[in-house]
Amino acid sequence: MNQINDIKDHILKANIVEKLIYINIALYIITILFVNSMEGWFALSSNYEYLLNKPWTLFSYAFIHERFIHLFSNLIVLYFIGSLFLDFFTEKKLLVYYITGLLVGGIVYMLYYSFINNDKGVQLIGASAGVMAVLVGIATKTPHYALKFRFIGSVELWVLASIFVALSALGIVGINAGSAIAHLGGAFTGYVLTALFNEGKSVEDLFKRKSKSKKSTFRKVYRTNGVPKTKPGYNKKMQNQRKIDLILDKISKSGYDALTKEEKEFLFNQKED
Repeated sequence: MNQINDIKDHILKANIVEKLIYINIALYIITILFVNSMEGWFALSSNYEYLLNKPWTLFSYAFIHERFIHLFSNLIVLYFIGSLFLDFFTEKKLLVYYITGLLVGGIVYMLYYSFINNDKGVQLIGASAGVMAVLVGIATKTPHYALKFRFIGSVELWVLASIFVALSALGIVGINAGSAIAHLGGAFTGYVLTALFNEGKSVEDLFKRKSKSKKSTFRKVYRTNGVPKTKPGYNKKMQNQRKIDLILDKISKSGYDALTKEEKEFLFNQKED
C-alpha cells in the first residue's frame, strides 16, 4: 500500500514532461491488451468521414503507439529535449507546443489525404508531431546550444533539429508520406510559436481576438508636462530582454552550466506563464 502511495506522490510531483511520458507508457500497455479496439477508436484515419464521426481522434491519435521502438524513440527525445525546453520556457508553454503540434500535424495529415493522396485506408498514430514541435521550438529559441553525445561529440540544436526535419522531408516520397507530413506540421508549429513568443507574446495572447481598432496596434503613451513617456515598466522590460539575450548568447557559446547562480535564477524568473 505504501508503494502505491509513493508512486502516486511521485506522479503528482512529476513535471509536465514526466507526466506526458507516464501517460504514453500507460496507454501503450493498454494498447497492447486491446490493440484492435484502441486503434479503431483513437487512431486518426485518412478518411475524413471517420473524423466527422470521431472528432477526438484529431488529438487522441498521438497517445497510441503500436510498436515499442516507435514509443521509445518518441519518449527518449521528449525526455531530453523536453527537460532542456523547461530551462527556457514554462511547463504551460511546453504543453502548448506539444498539443498545438499534435493538432496541426493531424490537420495537415488530413489535408494531404483529402487533396493529394486519395488513399482512405491509412491511420496515423504516435506523438512525433508534438515532439517535433518541442524540438524545433527550443532549437529556434537557442540554436547554438550544444548537446554532447558519446562517440559523436557536441551537436548544436539547430543541427539536430535540421536532421529530424530532413528525415521527415525525405519520408514524403515513401509509403509513410502522411506521417512525414504530420511531423513537418509539428516542426512548423514549433518554429512559429517560438517566433511569436520571442516577439513578447504570452500564451494568453495566442488565443485573444485581435481588436479591430487601429489604435490598439500602438503602444500606450503617457504625457507629463507635455513630454511623452512610454508605458510604466516598458524600459525595465527592455532591459530584462537585453539581459536575457546576453545570457542566451553565453549559453550558446559555453553551455548552460557556464551560467552563474544569479544568471540561472534571473533566467528562471523571466519565464512567462
